[in-house]
Amino acid sequence: MKQKLIEIICEKSFKYTKEPSFKLVSGRMSQFYVNCKPTTLSPRGMFLVGHLVFENIKDLKPDGIGGLTFGADPMAMATAFVSELKGRPINAFSIRKTQKDHGIIRWVEGDMKPGQRVVIIDDVATTGGSTIKAIERAGSEGLNVVKAVILVDRQEGGLENIRQHVKDVSAIITRDELMEQFEKSN
Repeated sequence: MKQKLIEIICEKSFKYTKEPSFKLVSGRMSQFYVNCKPTTLSPRGMFLVGHLVFENIKDLKPDGIGGLTFGADPMAMATAFVSELKGRPINAFSIRKTQKDHGIIRWVEGDMKPGQRVVIIDDVATTGGSTIKAIERAGSEGLNVVKAVILVDRQEGGLENIRQHVKDVSAIITRDELMEQFEKSN
């Protein structure tokens, strides 16, 4: 499954140039561009992501899985769906980028309660900033973050930064694995 997901990401979501030509959120330029949404929103990509993330976290028996909207949303939903198929249900949730100013004012949307054990996910990590923001917001809602899972680690220090906020951090796929597939395909 992992190899097939690497192939799909290379086809739909990964770009590489010899000279840095892609502007990152930080404003820095990079040789690598990764936009996982075309993969995580495709039927096969969603299937593979859901199964791979579930396998990565199932032994923790978390109550919920989610992260900062929108990158984490398709991954959380796919994992929750697979968890039900496997008879080990895990709720999906989403963390807002901006807090609602009406109704019940909260960061986390979904059927989660304070004290529940959760996994924070993100589609791509460069510096880990989005994942760290999600960890902090989940914590502010009383959720117990037990792990972070990144779909694609750009291998630029993000996982190390995230580990300062939650000890158990893993990546499903690395930039090196994408580059290996990219070079094979081109």
